[in-house]
Amino acid sequence: MSTTMTTTSPSETHSTNDPRFDSGTQKPMSPTFQPRFDIWEGDDEWILYGDLPGVVCDDLVVTFENRQLSVHGKVGRCFDGENALCSEYRVGDFQRSFTVGEAINSEAISAELRDGVLTLHLPKSDRAKPRRIEVSAT
Repeated sequence: MSTTMTTTSPSETHSTNDPRFDSGTQKPMSPTFQPRFDIWEGDDEWILYGDLPGVVCDDLVVTFENRQLSVHGKVGRCFDGENALCSEYRVGDFQRSFTVGEAINSEAISAELRDGVLTLHLPKSDRAKPRRIEVSAT
């Protein structure tokens, strides 16, 4: 049973039919960035916190397929860029993928977006949860 989680870059996760990538070169059609995530592990679940300032739910897609958890979306500039003195927020398309071990209850994965932070809850399956082993005296 695996409880591992790994991340992959967008270029490692797209299919050859993905319209966001050039079919000849397999490179992104437009710049894609990877948002930052923190990963926390508890006894009952893993929680991923993604830094997504300016993203709205309608521009966010979270999928889970074949142990691959993927977050896709886009974020636009929140002001007219012509008069900007400084612009450090990333804008455009973003993608982040995680390969999740088999010890996750995929039916119970949930997500919420609040104040620019995406929180993904990945509950552990019962067989992956820690348990105390009773010791008997002989």
